[in-house]
Amino acid sequence: MMAGNGFAKNKDTSRRIRLGMVGGGEGSFIGAAHRIAARLDDEFELVAGALSSTPAKAHASATALRIAPERSYADYGEMARAEATREDGIDAVVIVTPNHLHVPVALAFAEQGIHIICDKPIATSLADAQKLAQVVRERNLHFLLTHTYSGYPMVRQAREMIAAGELGDIRIVQVEYAQDWLGQPIEQQGNKQAAWRNDPAQAGPAGALGDIGTHAYHLARYVSGLKVQELSAELSTFVAGRALDDHVQVMLHYEGGARGMLWASQVASGAVNALRLRVYGTQASLHFDQERPEELRFARQGEPAQCLRRGLAPASSAIAGMSRIPAGHPEGYLEAFAQLYRDFAQAWRKGTDGANGVEGHMPGLDDGIDGMAFVEAAIRSHRDGAKWTKLQAI
Repeated sequence: MMAGNGFAKNKDTSRRIRLGMVGGGEGSFIGAAHRIAARLDDEFELVAGALSSTPAKAHASATALRIAPERSYADYGEMARAEATREDGIDAVVIVTPNHLHVPVALAFAEQGIHIICDKPIATSLADAQKLAQVVRERNLHFLLTHTYSGYPMVRQAREMIAAGELGDIRIVQVEYAQDWLGQPIEQQGNKQAAWRNDPAQAGPAGALGDIGTHAYHLARYVSGLKVQELSAELSTFVAGRALDDHVQVMLHYEGGARGMLWASQVASGAVNALRLRVYGTQASLHFDQERPEELRFARQGEPAQCLRRGLAPASSAIAGMSRIPAGHPEGYLEAFAQLYRDFAQAWRKGTDGANGVEGHMPGLDDGIDGMAFVEAAIRSHRDGAKWTKLQAI
């Protein structure tokens, strides 16, 4: 039997899943989003944390979250070892640190047999992602990578419609993710969230490419079901003095001959969180806009377009039971985030293979590795003058 709490101590699957969190303390948007998502379906309870690399801030954050003082840690390694020895130790850890810590933190907990929920990207290099995946799989642990947008009901509706052949053969996949919050050099003006995202030592070799480009790439891959074979990429840095890219344009060749384009920008003035996907087949097309997540535009060739809505469209098996409130009462980002936590909870309670998702819906290790292959191919392509570059086989 493995060490830690992974499967040795979760025989009572009727109770709430005990969570620990690394990172996500005072002032963290993503830490708060994870905590809300975990609570929404009453499947989890946060009982431990190493919430900051600064001990005083870590303990202040733990106090504010009503975590017992003896389960507030100043070091994630200490937390992993201590929680693994407790009879009431955590079942899973949530990792919401800057990117460079994702793999070291995940390894520390995986080695103690503790399941993992990790913010994206999975790592700062493909080699590290593969190393982590090997350890997680050897220990038969659940692993959730929080590509939030795959939790929307209408995204899963689109995915099932494409898989069922309702669009015909896929010809074109267009995805974009536009923001403007880094349109000025705010990382040089004391903004901590901007600072670490533009520091290669913490973010890795990719800026907008790794931060939001991976979200766009995953959404296109998740919905279309197609793998990218090769790409041609141009990375730009518009803000003077910035160390990493803030704008990305990529042409994509998919398996089976489909063509695509991806652009991701954090300097697109006036754009807030404009993630959009368009998929065109030989018979029909689908359009999804994250800022209107309850809608999915479906258009058959030669016929008027339809607006499918959550709770009103014919429910596919992919979204049955996903909605928490009736149609007309809007759901959004936090509910999509919570759906991933619900997926994880279902895998944990059933004892199914969580490393690669629940019935293929929950993003896992393969998604993380594929995302890092995309990032590294895009960087190689850019450095070679936008040369067509193959993704490393996964």
